[in-house]
Amino acid sequence: MRLFADQGSAATTIRAVAEQADVAPGLVSHHFGSKQGLRDACDDYVLEYLREIIAQGVDEKGIADPAYVERIYQGAVDVMRYVARALVDGSAGAAALFDNLVALTEEYLADHQSHGAASQTDPRTQAAVMVAMRLGVWVLHPHLLRAIGADALTPQLLARLSAAVLDVMSQDLAGADIVALARTGLARYQQKSDEKE
Repeated sequence: MRLFADQGSAATTIRAVAEQADVAPGLVSHHFGSKQGLRDACDDYVLEYLREIIAQGVDEKGIADPAYVERIYQGAVDVMRYVARALVDGSAGAAALFDNLVALTEEYLADHQSHGAASQTDPRTQAAVMVAMRLGVWVLHPHLLRAIGADALTPQLLARLSAAVLDVMSQDLAGADIVALARTGLARYQQKSDEKE
């Protein structure tokens, strides 16, 4: 995933992946068949990762737990950099990944959206726009880092960005209870991080 994120799909070779994994190129080919097979496995991993963190964070209320937030921020950088590069590369796999994220978000909105909220937009369009906006942070992260004066994506910066996303996200759309839990988890995580320093 790191190589695909750093170099893009076209420049990433099975040989380079094998070198990074410290295995023979034939072993990579044996397990994944081709570079496309490897890319498909990365896409599958990302989708499963996002499903898990949404289920644990929202359904199991993990977003209020600073340990959950810390674990997510530790693993999210590589995943989201991969997603951003895949979307920029514009592969068929990236299109499928985006569509799957929209479907996942649509399910989430159906389960957690404030029911009294008046909406002029259908749920599918809401989900697609929400995914595009959230992924835009990752696709444009080099510009975002420059604009806010940050050098790199770190767990602390992810917490700062998450707080900003919560500030601009409609509570009617996301669900006020979920937004409140997310704010609690972020505050606890930041407090814990400050105590470590």
